[in-house]
Amino acid sequence: MIHYIKTSLVMLAILTGFTTMAQEKTKAEVPGNYRNDTTSDTTNIADIKWKSFFEEADLVSLIDVALAKNNDLQIADKNLAIANLRFKQTKWGNVPQVNAFANATSTRLSENSLNGINIAQSLNQNHVEDYSAGLNLSWEADIWGKIRNQKRAAQAVYMQTAEARKALQTTIVATVSKGFYDLLMLDAQLDIAKKTLALNDSTLFVVNLEYEAGQVTLLAKQQTEAQRLIAAQLIPELEKNIQLQENALSVLSGTFPEAKERASKLEAIVVKENLSPGIPSQLLSKRPDVKSAELAVKAANAKVGITRASLYPSLTITAASGVNSFELNNWFNIPASLFGSVAGGLTAPLLNSKKLRTQYNIAKVEQEQAVLQFKQTVLVAVSEVSNALAKIDKQAQEYTIANQRVETLQKAVDNANLLFKSGMATYLEVIISQGNLLQAELELVTLKKERLASNVELYRALGGGWE
Repeated sequence: MIHYIKTSLVMLAILTGFTTMAQEKTKAEVPGNYRNDTTSDTTNIADIKWKSFFEEADLVSLIDVALAKNNDLQIADKNLAIANLRFKQTKWGNVPQVNAFANATSTRLSENSLNGINIAQSLNQNHVEDYSAGLNLSWEADIWGKIRNQKRAAQAVYMQTAEARKALQTTIVATVSKGFYDLLMLDAQLDIAKKTLALNDSTLFVVNLEYEAGQVTLLAKQQTEAQRLIAAQLIPELEKNIQLQENALSVLSGTFPEAKERASKLEAIVVKENLSPGIPSQLLSKRPDVKSAELAVKAANAKVGITRASLYPSLTITAASGVNSFELNNWFNIPASLFGSVAGGLTAPLLNSKKLRTQYNIAKVEQEQAVLQFKQTVLVAVSEVSNALAKIDKQAQEYTIANQRVETLQKAVDNANLLFKSGMATYLEVIISQGNLLQAELELVTLKKERLASNVELYRALGGGWE
């Protein structure tokens, strides 16, 4: 047995070294800077609390309601409470188990049995009563760190659950804000459609007059009417999409579908420029999903320690103390009825050692999986930030060009109307210029919404939104 214990200690030291090496592998490699940001400025917009990052009062109010009533977030709170209770429970792992007991038995012995004959001769009766009460104590020495690793695993799971809750909040903040900007985009597009419809009505009125005067053909009238119907068809479609977007925001806010009051206008919102992403290494401390993946590695390391400890002998100390008597009236006769016992023993796995070894090997593979998942999470995080930076850069250029196009087409529409009224342009030139302007204005509004959404995505990708 002594040789077995010495061998186990040596193996424990070796395996502990392997665990340390595995923990060193969890250090994620990150680049010095993002692909689209070559600065080394550590200023990071993720440090800004979401109530300061978003400046629209109605959006802040909407996010407040969502964080208070969102059912998924409330479920995450319950998961966090459960993990906390489990973590607190593991703190009692080193405390001995103490149980109180009280027993009373009455046994009739066979008159022809040896025990029955002996009892009859000594007690002059054919049955035996036994009364006992006391305390049982059991304590396992944490020689191999099993209980210690159980605490570490529970703590890692608790902290991982907390990070998962933070990650969910960042997603909700980003989703609500993007949905709000979608709603403002639809409002702006509806205004554009109504304005275009009024412009088409004016053009159609003039074409009808010219048709009645015989100056244009029926084809001109029909094409002008068709152009008007394009804008007219957009209005119910956009109104439908507005209601659907309001319903989606209602679900995020934990309420039944309802209209969303808003005073903000997309055209009045200023797109923030030069948002600082900091450096990639900051993602390890700021992104909840990255921290959660790192904690998953710690939990896997602890599980390896737990399964490893099950391979070695366990030292258990038991004790019992109380009162015992075979007569009820002497049950609590102190000190005559007092009894006590203490025992200690080593228990080593034999027939089930193969099963325990398999569990240990599985835990090591799961540990390697957790390390790979952590590295993959870091890789995805850096990629998401880089993607957001690329979008912000290129969308700004797209928006500048699209804005110039709208300005040019607005002038073209004005010129076409003037030329048409003076007979120097055809109806076809007018409706083509109006159609081009409608499409360009809708695209410009969409681009502005996408720029706002990209800023939000960068904020989320950097880990902002949970404070």
